Parts: sequence; structure tokens; C-alpha cells
Amino acid sequence: MQIIEFILQVLLGITSLLLTLLILLHKGRGGGLSDMFGGGMSQAIGSSGLAERNLNIITIVLALVWFFSIVGLGLVTKFQVI
Repeated sequence: MQIIEFILQVLLGITSLLLTLLILLHKGRGGGLSDMFGGGMSQAIGSSGLAERNLNIITIVLALVWFFSIVGLGLVTKFQVI
């Protein structure tokens, strides 16, 4: 059980960092962090619709992995035999 808990904790840490990075990469809808990192220029130049859709799909899949790793870690912790 400790191996599963360790794997889920590592998975949670990695997905948390990647999810933060992917959310910051999204195109801004009118100011905020995205414009601070150069997102305002991409609106003038025009970004690829396919790249934005792929980024959305990757973010959603990563968010689901993040969610299920939290649920799995909670279940492992709850049913852990002392």
C-alpha cells in the first residue's frame, strides 16, 4: 500500500506543476497573467485554432488525472491499515 501511496503522491506533484504551466499558457481573454507574459501580442498576430484546441484537451486530460490521483490518494489514506 505504501508503494501505491508514494506513486500517487508523485503523480499528484507532477500533475500539479504541469497543470499550472498549461493554465498559464492559455490565451488570455482580456488582461491578467497571460498578457503579462506576452499573451497580448498573440492576439495581434493571431494564434492557431488547432494549437489552442490541443492545449485545451491536454489541460482537461491532465486535470482529470490530477483529480483522480487526489481521490485515489484519499481512498488509500482512508483504508490504510495501521
